[in-house]
Amino acid sequence: MATARKTPVKRPASVSDASGATKRASSAQTKVNTQKIDGAGAAAGKTAKPARSVALKAAKPETATRLNGAARASKAGTEEAEASPAKGNGRAIAGDGARAQALVAERGEVVRKSRVVTSDAAVPVQIGGLTREAVRPDYWDRACADLMRRDRILKKLIPKFGEIHLVNLGDPFSTLARSVAGQQISVKAAQAIWERVKGACPEVHPAHFIKLGHEKLQACGLSKRKAEYILDLAQHFESGALHVDAWTSMDDEAVIAELTQIRGIGRWTAEMFLIFNLSRPDVLPLDDLGLIQAISVNYFSGEPVTRSEAREVAANWEPWRTVATWYMWRSLNPIPSDH
Repeated sequence: MATARKTPVKRPASVSDASGATKRASSAQTKVNTQKIDGAGAAAGKTAKPARSVALKAAKPETATRLNGAARASKAGTEEAEASPAKGNGRAIAGDGARAQALVAERGEVVRKSRVVTSDAAVPVQIGGLTREAVRPDYWDRACADLMRRDRILKKLIPKFGEIHLVNLGDPFSTLARSVAGQQISVKAAQAIWERVKGACPEVHPAHFIKLGHEKLQACGLSKRKAEYILDLAQHFESGALHVDAWTSMDDEAVIAELTQIRGIGRWTAEMFLIFNLSRPDVLPLDDLGLIQAISVNYFSGEPVTRSEAREVAANWEPWRTVATWYMWRSLNPIPSDH
């Protein structure tokens, strides 16, 4: 009699085999992540790792993919003109400030001055119908076309904002005084304070500010130190110590050198003056935390960005770095403020 044989049962892979496969997959993923982290941590001056190199090339036309990042922006501004913390509505959120400072640290090199960016800002969607009632800078359209040819990020970003553009604020004293008033506080708080200042002194003129005096300026919401700085600025204008009429013909660094001799005006404030009053086309305010944050979001998927890396990205924007910076600000805060 033939003996019946049992057909071997095909057993499922053992737990240990599955575990081994999982470990191998995990190891491979860890290796990829490690390479990415190593690339992100490359110090300025050393050869960048491949992952970081790709991020830095994202601005250029030959790069196929835009590196997307979270659009949450922290706003923490410091200006050497203001040592004490801002109060009231302008008070910076401690957590956001710490994250923003960590974002731009580079072996002790930290962006300390800032054009404030609201913490709830988001990368904008298409915005229609937003126009500014001011003359468009004569170079603006040419700059936009050139930047869109060269930079894949700006090629997508610029069309989202239609006809809005940089606005020249016109009066030099008003621009500088408003810059000082807005140091270290949010855009919203700065605008509220400036409206109160204009209510107390409808004609923004150096002589009128001097007449208004320290106490009334403080009553508008300015700190004691900012009131002192604005009055000192007014005295500089009234005394003729500044070469106001020559600023339009002076180069950028010469204007910065003259302005930074005034109490309360540092390089960041001087650069804002070049942008918002003189409409200079190629200003790169690397002390501006909003700009650094925008470069991080748009070019590095939200990863920390050093000043050297920001400068490298911006090299592709020359000679229109003002225009590119303005659109970087818009990527975080779509509605432009006056300053």
